[in-house]
Amino acid sequence: MASFGLGGLNAASRRKSVQSRNAAVERRNLITVCRFSVKTLIDRSCFETIDDSSPEFNNFAAILEQILSHRLKGQISWFGYESPRSFWDYIKVACRKVSHNCICSIENMENVSSSRAKGRAWIRVALMEKHLSEYISTALRDFKTIRRFYEDGAIVMGEEANMLAGMLLGLNAIDFSFCLKGEGLDGNYPAVIDYTPYLKFTQSSDSISSDEEELRTLGSTGSESSTPENIGPLFFLDENSWYNKCRRVEQKYQLTLEQKGYLEELVRLREAKLAESITQNKLLHQKIEAIDVAHKMEKEQLEYIIVELQDQL
Repeated sequence: MASFGLGGLNAASRRKSVQSRNAAVERRNLITVCRFSVKTLIDRSCFETIDDSSPEFNNFAAILEQILSHRLKGQISWFGYESPRSFWDYIKVACRKVSHNCICSIENMENVSSSRAKGRAWIRVALMEKHLSEYISTALRDFKTIRRFYEDGAIVMGEEANMLAGMLLGLNAIDFSFCLKGEGLDGNYPAVIDYTPYLKFTQSSDSISSDEEELRTLGSTGSESSTPENIGPLFFLDENSWYNKCRRVEQKYQLTLEQKGYLEELVRLREAKLAESITQNKLLHQKIEAIDVAHKMEKEQLEYIIVELQDQL
């Protein structure tokens, strides 16, 4: 009986560790693919306007929707049944504090009825207003609302949430153009992520050289391998390998340049945000000093009035 109890405890602990590991992998995958989608959006915006027909945007919207819907709690009805929720139910509560927010305007849209469709409309409006990062930052700071809407292990409750607002900041440099009456707002179908644009297998130089050595070895085992006619293909393989290596170096260089431009844009946006924060901080200090002066003057006036009333008494 004791061994059976220990076996059950071990199985439960293994099951719990597997579940936690799967949840961590799922969070990491969604954040990683979100970073890739933001980068592809920024790259595509250099050549064309981003709208509803852009596959890069549709993929990004699907990724963000799944991130905000990760481990979202259901809504308990009067009869005790749990009905599924949309991330819009969380956003419209957590983002009320954003100044000049678009929550009320989306709630009053006539052609958008379902909660999921309103959430998709909010993503598009926030991108056109260049406030998506601000919305997400404000929502992630409201821990009470997060606990109310999400289960343990959700992306918005983990360390990955801190990376989300930062990577979305680069989208403020893009001019989006969306139609809020298109098929992209259809809330009847869940969002599906296309992972194929981010999957790329590159063979290392070591493995390529070993493959060429195997080809040479296989070629040299034949009876005609030592004849002059078979010398040419070996040189051709060498030239081809150098060409492939040069191509890979060129691709890495182009990728590094794109990443450099992306990081420079992020730094520029962060510096602008920092300068704006410093200016607001100075204005707040000036307001506080003015309030202190007014408070002191009011206090002196009240003290003078008290002295006069005491003299009269």
